[in-house]
Amino acid sequence: MFQTDIIEKCKANDRKAQMQLYNQYCNGMYIVAKRFIKNDAQAEDVVQDAFIKAFTKLHQYHAEVTFGAWLKRIVINTSIDTLKANKQRLVELEEVHLKVVDTSDDDKWLVDDAVTIEEIKEAINSLSEKYRYVVMLYLIEGYDHQEISEILDITEVASRTQLYRGKLKLQELLKYKKDGTRY
Repeated sequence: MFQTDIIEKCKANDRKAQMQLYNQYCNGMYIVAKRFIKNDAQAEDVVQDAFIKAFTKLHQYHAEVTFGAWLKRIVINTSIDTLKANKQRLVELEEVHLKVVDTSDDDKWLVDDAVTIEEIKEAINSLSEKYRYVVMLYLIEGYDHQEISEILDITEVASRTQLYRGKLKLQELLKYKKDGTRY
């Protein structure tokens, strides 16, 4: 069955089609939620909530993007809303402290070959929330600054600045000095 047929059946409240769509996307959306929500049960709840939102707002989906991309955005927004509800609020930078940062094509996100994926994940998780979310949305989820500003309800300038500062902090955390030690 084609994706558009399944979605049309879901719009008509066909439970079998909804279950088929859920089964197709639940594992991938759980992985997205886990990037933000560290507790397994809470991440599962986020995915469930996101699917409920998606099914109730399915009439708003007009296939400008793939269904998976549309759903992923709902999962990310639900994850962030959950974090905010748990008093893990995003700290806004004051406009007076912002510096416009334009990244150029030669901007590198390279790290030493000796750095492991686990060390990179740990470093990202150790960033403060205002940097971690922007870095995750930009690097891992592939959103641009306009999309990040909409998702996090910050300005594009704040998104660029937080990404720049997060990148500097990541580089500092992942920097190997003499003999591969961080001293």
